[in-house]
Amino acid sequence: MDLAEYRSAARAWLAGNTPAADGVDAAKTFMARLHDAGYSGITWPAEWGGQGLTQAEERAFAAAARDFSLPTYVFSIGLGMCGPTLLDRGTPEQKGRFLRKLLRGEEIWCQLFSEPGAGSDVAGLQTRAEQVEGGWLVNGQKVWTSVAQHADRGLLLTRTNADAPKHKGLTMFVVDMRGPGVTVRPLRDMTGRAHFNEIFFDDVHIPDENRVGAVDEGWSVAVTTLLHERLSISSGVGMSGQRDNPTSFEALSSAVDTGDPLVRDQLVELYLRSRALALFNQRLSQETKAGIFPGARGSAAKLLLAELTTFSADLAVSLIGPEAVADGHPLADAIALAPAMSLGGGTNEIMRNIIGDRVLNLPPEPRVDKNVPFKDLKVNS
Repeated sequence: MDLAEYRSAARAWLAGNTPAADGVDAAKTFMARLHDAGYSGITWPAEWGGQGLTQAEERAFAAAARDFSLPTYVFSIGLGMCGPTLLDRGTPEQKGRFLRKLLRGEEIWCQLFSEPGAGSDVAGLQTRAEQVEGGWLVNGQKVWTSVAQHADRGLLLTRTNADAPKHKGLTMFVVDMRGPGVTVRPLRDMTGRAHFNEIFFDDVHIPDENRVGAVDEGWSVAVTTLLHERLSISSGVGMSGQRDNPTSFEALSSAVDTGDPLVRDQLVELYLRSRALALFNQRLSQETKAGIFPGARGSAAKLLLAELTTFSADLAVSLIGPEAVADGHPLADAIALAPAMSLGGGTNEIMRNIIGDRVLNLPPEPRVDKNVPFKDLKVNS
């Protein structure tokens, strides 16, 4: 069928199958039906459970889904970060074991990078993986982990060699989040909700077959994940449509008096920023599928989204007034959460450093720890 027919068929399917119920069980049921209908993993290889279609079909489905509240948030980390990393860096056996279940919603994934002493400087992490008979023994702590309370699997970055410089002695694993020794605790934010978690690993055994990439070469795998993270955050992979964003152009336009020329001018600015980001994401996505590595430009997309999120939240308060932040107002949670977009996935300052260094070729900031063994660094001092 042509793209118009594909989009029409997708819209009709969503109209008849998008659940009114919320919660993880409803989300898993929906994902299974979405996959069976041919709309999950649209561009992923059919060999690993995807549909093997093109970016054109994926964009057509995204256009059809804009007006629906899809219960897919708990799968956003798996679909946008962990799954693409396994597609790029996993073994055929790992792809066969994990990807189809991810696409069908049978397993929820999380990403385990940040630690109390290693946020923006992820390579400073201290969670240790020691090689033992039959695999690895992991001890340490991770923090600010989304959907970990629901996760079945996690992509875990660990330190396996403290004698190497901090970027050289890391190794990536797939960890069973429901296995012995894994403890997940919620972290409540200013909205009163537990959007994030802290995770403790106490003598957690991971078989070597769950290692992603070579031993001590985990940083290159992590860079792949971080690239997909920034692209997925900026493009909204696994998120619902604009219907669920009360600070979007569509939502604000319907909530205020557009007869005021000053209001129209501000809304036009919001539309232009939103459209520019959408087109930039579309270009990066097309290049990725064509084998062109976006590199640090993914950081530019993430930075643009963070600035757009802040701008739209500020605009909402300006147009609606103080009641927008009152408890129970549809805008209150979105406004309270807006600053998080400038932190999660790398702060705005880190994004600007990456862009300056790797896109604009400006001189990098001096690094005194570049060739120093990790064990000799003063960590958390």
